[in-house]
Amino acid sequence: MPRRPSSDSAVPFRVDAAGACALAGFGLAYALVLLVRGVPGWVDAPYLGASALCAAVYGIDKFAARRGGDRVPELVLLSLGAVGGWPGAIVAQQVLRHKTVKRSFRVLFWLTVMANVAVFAWASLGLRDAG
Repeated sequence: MPRRPSSDSAVPFRVDAAGACALAGFGLAYALVLLVRGVPGWVDAPYLGASALCAAVYGIDKFAARRGGDRVPELVLLSLGAVGGWPGAIVAQQVLRHKTVKRSFRVLFWLTVMANVAVFAWASLGLRDAG
């Protein structure tokens, strides 16, 4: 029976178009909001901290998956992404080649990204004032 190649054997790093677009688009939107309206400092820290933590937790889960150990629940990964860690999650997914195939996880992940970006837009772009 042919052996399935491991996810680490082909290409050490690949760029996911959706992830790259999401990071670039959010980076541009964030920069625009920063220049036009300013972004409060309390917004920077959660994105940076949650992204770093999320990337680290993805790394822990990847290590556990390769060793057959206890895994990090998907709800934890999704929750960290939802509270602002999704940029770090996208980087970790691509660098570690982890959590990039399972369709149900990917759908939920992108829903959390959209929800987080919507909250950022509401809070930062003044959409809360409309209406």
